[in-house]
Amino acid sequence: MTLHDHLDATLPADVRADLLSRQMTTLEKCYQLTAVLPWWLVTADGSDADVLDDMIAKAPGHVCNFSVDDPAQMAHLVGRMQHAAVTRTRLGVPLLVHGEALNGYMSGGHMVFPTAIGLAATFSDDLVREMGDVIRRQMRRVGLRQALSPNMDIALDPRWGRTHETYGEDPYLCAAFSVAYTRGLQGHDLTDGVIATGKHFVGYGLPQGGINLSATEIGPRALRDLFAYPFEAAIQLAGLRSVMNSYADIDGVPAAASREVLTDLLRGTLGFDGFVTSDYSTLNHFVDRQRSARDAAEAGRQALAAGLDTENPMPYGYGHVLAAEVDRGAVDPRHLETAVRRVLTAKFELGLFENPYPTERIDVQAVAAEGADLSRELAHRSVVLLKNDGLLPLTPGLPKLAVVGPHADAVVEQFPTYTYPAFRQMTLFMSAGGLGNAVGVDPGMAAWNDSTLAPISTESLVRERLGALPLGEALAADAAEVAVEPGCTLTRDLPAEDWERAVAAARDADVVVLALGGASLWFNGERTEGEASDSADIALPAAQARLAEAVAATGTPVVVVLVQGRAYTLPDAVQQANAIVMSSYGGPFGPQGVADVLFGRTNPSGRLPYSLPRHGGQLPVYHHQKAGSGYRNSLPPSVDNHYLDMPATPLHPFGYGLSYTTFDLTGLAIDEQIDMDGAAAVSATVTNTGDRAGATVVQLYLRVNTTGGTRPAQQLGGFARVELAAGQSRRLTFTVAATQLGYTNLARDFAVEPAGVDVFVGFDAADRRLTGSFEVVGTTRVLKSSDRSFLSEVEIIDA
Repeated sequence: MTLHDHLDATLPADVRADLLSRQMTTLEKCYQLTAVLPWWLVTADGSDADVLDDMIAKAPGHVCNFSVDDPAQMAHLVGRMQHAAVTRTRLGVPLLVHGEALNGYMSGGHMVFPTAIGLAATFSDDLVREMGDVIRRQMRRVGLRQALSPNMDIALDPRWGRTHETYGEDPYLCAAFSVAYTRGLQGHDLTDGVIATGKHFVGYGLPQGGINLSATEIGPRALRDLFAYPFEAAIQLAGLRSVMNSYADIDGVPAAASREVLTDLLRGTLGFDGFVTSDYSTLNHFVDRQRSARDAAEAGRQALAAGLDTENPMPYGYGHVLAAEVDRGAVDPRHLETAVRRVLTAKFELGLFENPYPTERIDVQAVAAEGADLSRELAHRSVVLLKNDGLLPLTPGLPKLAVVGPHADAVVEQFPTYTYPAFRQMTLFMSAGGLGNAVGVDPGMAAWNDSTLAPISTESLVRERLGALPLGEALAADAAEVAVEPGCTLTRDLPAEDWERAVAAARDADVVVLALGGASLWFNGERTEGEASDSADIALPAAQARLAEAVAATGTPVVVVLVQGRAYTLPDAVQQANAIVMSSYGGPFGPQGVADVLFGRTNPSGRLPYSLPRHGGQLPVYHHQKAGSGYRNSLPPSVDNHYLDMPATPLHPFGYGLSYTTFDLTGLAIDEQIDMDGAAAVSATVTNTGDRAGATVVQLYLRVNTTGGTRPAQQLGGFARVELAAGQSRRLTFTVAATQLGYTNLARDFAVEPAGVDVFVGFDAADRRLTGSFEVVGTTRVLKSSDRSFLSEVEIIDA
């Protein structure tokens, strides 16, 4: 064996990783697992940082997330970092530079797409795969080969401020979108791809009290069957190469310190063979927050033994600290060797040793426009029509239109956390000392940001570079006169004269567009959602409710536009509006998408990716509650509601959304019986019974009636977005494999058992216009993860 045997590109990636690992010292191995801050390697102009020699001598493996305004500068900086790693370290191991990409690569000069919950509202996983492919090309161009996305959490508690980062409440929908994104990002071959990182493993979307970082009290069956579902689907169907840990405790142990979670479940049960990426400062949390480790050394030992393969954003419990623990015999060296080989295997799979550098020349204008049409289409498809008494669509050329409310003139609020505008705003806030000495705030950040971020406000940034407009301006061409008056902020009343102007504008108008909702920001600014921005009360803020009441009292017809990333409970003045439209944070084309729906240029086709409760006291209210639980419980004799004061059902169910046309479903046909290796075909005809073209989402729900344990009263088993001309019909066939119906049984085996399966086909989770059933027969079949089916197949033909 020679020093350079690992450079033989004809060898398999794992063999090359083994050859290289044998050449590495303990310290090199421990730093191969760590990330460093970019300004530890280069300055903003690409020259050597003052501490470069010290840093590069340790041969770090990764560079943490960073962003600049200019893609060409980004590529230059990454290229300089890689050059140092390849030419100035003993073994020349390239860096793996990662970045955030939840709904667009989170760096300046790149397109922003609707936030994840808005993507889910489209029920268009095919377009999300296209989005992943756009992000793949963008990140590779500037030299980044790992994305810390997508978010695969199933969000069951709308008090949690990070709900908008997810694909909603349903495990099947989350799985479909997680698979689509992963396929688009990783591509057909990782040598031309970017590693996707599914986060946050596992159960992070149900924190105690809805408070971010809190413990997760979930039993082993729900952990395996429900919360792991999107991760497992992405592993088995899309070859997911990285997973990020949850910050939460699971069964009393931090997830990142739990071998039961990161090794037994993730690898042993779900079949994952990539590397586990640490969420930022995870090991610090062991010591400072969860008190599960006494010091950095113990935190490092715990994490490595559990199966955490990297540490971000900088060394704390790994690096020198871990090397010292290995040297004194406190760490099993096999754990270190395993983690290093996983990281190196990924680098060889990516082709980093053959091609570590970014694209040499970047057309900044072309990059800025890339994905614009797709973002626009997704924004339009994400708009959900919740109510319409016939007021919509509005007629272009109205004499007077009033756009009132905190979202009437708001444009920055279309860009929530994990978009570049919000990240940039937070970064500048941190640089100015806004977070004091919080973990992850480095003294070099301010100087770096001063050199890489132009002195421009966030509003100017999104207007000038992304072409974003607020709703009031997007509607300006649709009426002879448009009055735009906020009336209040998101959470506070404005002075009396501002309030009175807004109410007067509503009174004088032919129609009022009442633009309400929330905002998601990082740790700063007025907000109702976001990371570390949770809510005990999910009601629409009181200031907005008061404005809605005052506008309703004018008697002018009202269209409410809700801009939100999670469920809010709605006051009567909103519920009683003539029409209600919901839009998630849609990015640069969000307001225009709403305007086009209001005036009929777009027929709305979005669907709710979560159930909308009547009251915060109902929580949880997700549609797949267990049989006999929550609003799925049977009512006693002579009792009308589960609660004395209101129904327990949601105000609007998961999957709900209206159109300007009408649809019907007929002709249900179902295979009567399948065996354990078979698949049931479920067919129905969908018809556009209205007078204009439109799209609907046909949804298949299943209730699997096994014996012994309780199972969901229904679970989404398939969906299809179908576009139809007026009067057109199409025939859909869902093929549901028996292996899609598995669960953890009484013996704690994951298995398919004999069962009667009830079938519901409709347009939302409460719509059972077509019902039927089939039987699964035979002997119980225990399934390995690789045996499972996760998503049904759908065939659509002309009827």
